[in-house]
Amino acid sequence: MKNRHQQASELFSLLSHEPRLRILDELRRGEACVCHLQAVLGRPQAYVSQQLAVLRDAGVVMDRREGLFVFYRLADEQVEHVLEQTLGPAGQPEVVAGCPCPHCESSSCESS
Repeated sequence: MKNRHQQASELFSLLSHEPRLRILDELRRGEACVCHLQAVLGRPQAYVSQQLAVLRDAGVVMDRREGLFVFYRLADEQVEHVLEQTLGPAGQPEVVAGCPCPHCESSSCESS
């Protein structure tokens, strides 16, 4: 059984990686698919999926499949609290031009 210092150290290690921190920041705004996170980070799908696997294995995020899309969301309220304290309020999910995810496509349709 891990003590609280070990747990905190592991959490801070996860959060000290900027791309993972950006992923978590986007996920605290709401559920997002891999292609959306790829567009937000400007990184290849394989890289984003690798970072999501690290976060999933740590129990920080959860996923669900809907058709061709895999959606991720925060699974740890402690992480959400730490992000709120360090980054401030979450705000709205980012809409990325050209992103094929359901969130960005529906938002671009609404603004047309």
